Order: sequence, then C-alpha cells, then structure tokens
Amino acid sequence: MSDKNSVAGAGLATGIGAGIAIGAGLGVATDNIGLGIAIGVAIGAAIGVSLMTAMLKKQDKGEE
Repeated sequence: MSDKNSVAGAGLATGIGAGIAIGAGLGVATDNIGLGIAIGVAIGAAIGVSLMTAMLKKQDKGEE
C-alpha cells in the first residue's frame, strides 16, 4: 500500500471512529441507539473525507 493510500485510510478511519462515538452517545441519550450509530457513521464519513482531503493536500504540498 502506498503512502497516499495509508494517509487516506487513516483520515477516513479517524472520522468514522469519532462519528460512531458521537452517534453512540447521541443514541444512548435519546434512547435510540440504532439511529444514533447510523447518524454517527454518516457524519463520521463526512468528517473522514474532509480529513482525508486535508491530509492529502498537505502531503502533496510537502512533496513539491
């Protein structure tokens, strides 16, 4: 696996992990854990894509 793929995977995994944690907390608070986790994964994927894009741009600037 190349460095770009590992950086991309790390950003996405971090975002999804954070989203699941937030979603689980939201689900417990609202007594609907299934919906909370689903929302958390969706939000986490969006955060992960943002992190991945930022990490890849930073890595590209460093290679120039």
